[in-house]
Amino acid sequence: MRPIARPGEPDKRSLRREILAVRNRLTADDLREKSAALAGRALELPELARAGTVAAYVSVGSEPGTLALLDALRARGVRVLLPALLPDNDLDWGAYEGQGSLARVQHGGRMALFEPAGERLGPDAVTTADAVLLPGLAVDARGMRLGRGGGSYDRVLARLERAGAHPALVVLLYDSEVVGLVPAEPHDRPVDAVVTPAGVRRFRPAS
Repeated sequence: MRPIARPGEPDKRSLRREILAVRNRLTADDLREKSAALAGRALELPELARAGTVAAYVSVGSEPGTLALLDALRARGVRVLLPALLPDNDLDWGAYEGQGSLARVQHGGRMALFEPAGERLGPDAVTTADAVLLPGLAVDARGMRLGRGGGSYDRVLARLERAGAHPALVVLLYDSEVVGLVPAEPHDRPVDAVVTPAGVRRFRPAS
């Protein structure tokens, strides 16, 4: 059942449409410039500076670019885990070994994803991460994240909670996607920080 928005609150579906429309107007030059800035900001995070393992993802389409960040983390000696989408929308994980290790995978009628081509480590591999970089469409002043609606990362966050794992949760967005309010449901969990090309906003102090 979809949540009913109270008067004055945005609806998740409408908010997704608005944000995706803005993203789709970005040019290739915009994407390159913002990707480089985002990587620089993210690499300054103390949570990533001291991480031995980071769970991340490969951006697709007009998402904030992540490849420069993944390569920089790997160059630091960080073990980077990337997701592989399972038929039930859960996520398996594999190690990132450079851009040549990625396979383009088409999942039905959805946008093709770039996934690790090597050994699958199982859905629980994410519980070994010191930090988890999350995709999203928006985040609000409470740290509540708006995803695309597939539920994959809701499962990841629930898995972390069940395991008693507490990695830093960081969402990567464009500057305009830090908004006043994101509709939240009882199972939603706040992130610790958002990184945009312009900087970092924290919702919980770095531990």
